[in-house]
Amino acid sequence: MVNKKGKLGLTWVGKDEMVRLEPRVLVEALSKSYGDPNTENMLIYGDNLLALKALERDFAGQ
Repeated sequence: MVNKKGKLGLTWVGKDEMVRLEPRVLVEALSKSYGDPNTENMLIYGDNLLALKALERDFAGQ
C-alpha cells in the first residue's frame, strides 16, 4: 500500500489500536532443561511478544 507521502508501508485492521497484554510468568520445564543450570542463559519456546513481555521486568533498563 502506498501512503499519502508516496512511500510504501504496511497496514492492517486495528493497526492504530494499542495492544494490551497481561503480564506473563516464565515457568521452567525441567524435562526440557539441559546444560549448566547455574548460567543465566535461557531458551524460550513460544510467542515472541509474550516472551519479551515476560522478560521485560527482569531486564528493563539494562
